Order: sequence, then structure tokens, then C-alpha cells
Amino acid sequence: MRIQFAPLRIPLERRLQTLGVFQWIFSFLGLAQCCLVAFVLLLFTDYWLAAALYAGWLYLDRETPSSGGRRSAWVRSWAIWRYFSEYFPITLVKTAELDPKYNYLFGFHPHGILVAGAFGNFCTEATGFSRLFPGLTSYLLMLPFWFRVPFYREYIMCGGLVSSDKQSASHILSQPGGGQVAVLAVGGPPEALDARPGALTLSLLNRKGFIKMALKTGAQLVPVFSFGENELFHQVENPPGSALRVVQERLQKMMGLAMPLFHARGVFQYSFGLIPFRKPIYTVVGKPIPVEQNLSPSHSDIERLHKLYLDHLTCLFEEHKTQYGIAEDSHLVFI
Repeated sequence: MRIQFAPLRIPLERRLQTLGVFQWIFSFLGLAQCCLVAFVLLLFTDYWLAAALYAGWLYLDRETPSSGGRRSAWVRSWAIWRYFSEYFPITLVKTAELDPKYNYLFGFHPHGILVAGAFGNFCTEATGFSRLFPGLTSYLLMLPFWFRVPFYREYIMCGGLVSSDKQSASHILSQPGGGQVAVLAVGGPPEALDARPGALTLSLLNRKGFIKMALKTGAQLVPVFSFGENELFHQVENPPGSALRVVQERLQKMMGLAMPLFHARGVFQYSFGLIPFRKPIYTVVGKPIPVEQNLSPSHSDIERLHKLYLDHLTCLFEEHKTQYGIAEDSHLVFI
């Protein structure tokens, strides 16, 4: 394989953008492991008491990730997130006004490999969420597993990341006075296994828990489609039924985590590595679907709202697809 090296003379701005993305990749793929190792090492040093006290804090603070987290406006406004967003770049597109007197459940699609669009738009202020949607506070739901990692949990909560368990979503969407937004990558880890350039397959047909949550809390549903999310990485071929896919699905069921084998470019060369490609991401926030609160929704209530949600998501995609580089004859596939 011929390696294509990056030019030596690259503007400082672009180097800072690459640094921002490198920091983000490390945060997702390596920081948790480093935090865990650091905690274990502290236990075997003269600072073991501090580690023991922190372990006690973890126990006392265990409900925080399911109770709105502990966001930091300062962390969300770090300059590095602006460079991160400009790397692709990521653009947040508003199509309708969202009244802050209501709570909202954003269904984010597609999941992609590392939900770059969801992070950039809803865990930072780099794309102007607070400016575009005044009066709203966004929270991105993440697998509960990550909030058990010492130190790491404190860092991710600063950006507005919270646990994706039912208690967490219910806490956000049941807040009186409105203005709360829970963002959920509905397809979850299984959908990440289908994420590759050109893919339009969404794991949605059997995903109805978020519909039930919207009904029980009365939160308005908002479909969100992130054009370009699947273009950031290549993935090793893993068609359904293949040996690799079987192993990945078993690991996903055991651990709750997707294990896509992905690759893109490097820091100093463009031929291989884990840095995403510079592909634009347009995250389009659709119109809200009014939901009447129903504390005991029936099967038919859930099915009806689920179908309405799929229709709204399809319309959102069809309305904007050609504007953001999708062929006219391409359509969403729900599985």
C-alpha cells in the first residue's frame, strides 16, 4: 500500500483542527482506560487514601449520571471543541422553532461509528445549540457502563453526557417547566455495525422504548438526521451472518458495546489510522411531534406513535437529502 503523507506546510488552523479531533478520538477510545489504570495505581501508592476517599465518593454520587449529571458551561465552551467542529465541519441545522415550555426527546440518526455529530452539536457549544434553541438544555444519553469508570465519569458529565437508562431519561423529560432535551442515538451499538460510507440502514423497527418514554412523560418527539455521519470512517466488511458479524453481535450482547473494526486516516498521513476523514456533517433537527402524556400507554398507542415518528423521520430525510449530497433515488432502510 502506498502511503500518502500530509504536506509539511499546513496552516496552523488546520493543525489545531486535527488536534481537536485527535483529543476527541482519544477521549472515546483511550481516556477511560487511562483513568481506570490511574485509579488502580493510586491505590498502591502513598496516595491510596485519596483513592479510597474517591471510591467512597463514587458510591455516594452513583445516582448523579441518572439525575441530570453535572454539566459545565466552561467545559462545553472550550476552544478545542470549536477546532473539533471546524475539522469536518459540523453544522447544526434548525428547521422549526422549539418552544422551551416543553421537554423534548431528540431521536438522533444514524448512530455512525462514534456519533460525532451528536457530540459536537449537543455536548459542546461549538455549533451554537444555545443560540439556535434558546431556553433549551441538551443532554446526550450514553451507555451506563462509562459512568462507572473513575475520573472519566466526571469528565464526560461536564459536557452534558448522562446515562441512557430509563431513570435518567425519565428524570430529564419529567422536569417541570420544560426546556430539557434528551438526545438519544436510537439505533444504538447494533447500528454502528452497519455504519460505513453510503449506508442508510437504521435499526428502528424494533426500537420502541423511546416511544414509550415520550408517551409516559409527555415529551415531544423530534427526529434528527445527521447527514455525513456514516462517511467519516471505513469499516471492515461484516455482512449479517459472517463470522466477524456473529462475534461482534455476541460481544455486543455480552458487554453492551459495539466493536466495529473501523479505520480512516492518520495524523501525518492520509492512508490509514483512526482519525476520521474531513467530511462535512449536517445535523438537521426536524419539526416536533406533539405527544399527549399517557402514563399507561397501550401497545396500539406505542405502535401508532412509532409509525408517525418513522413517517416524520422519512420526510425529514427526503426533504433534505439532495441538498446534503444524497442521490435522489436513495432512501432510508429500516430494520
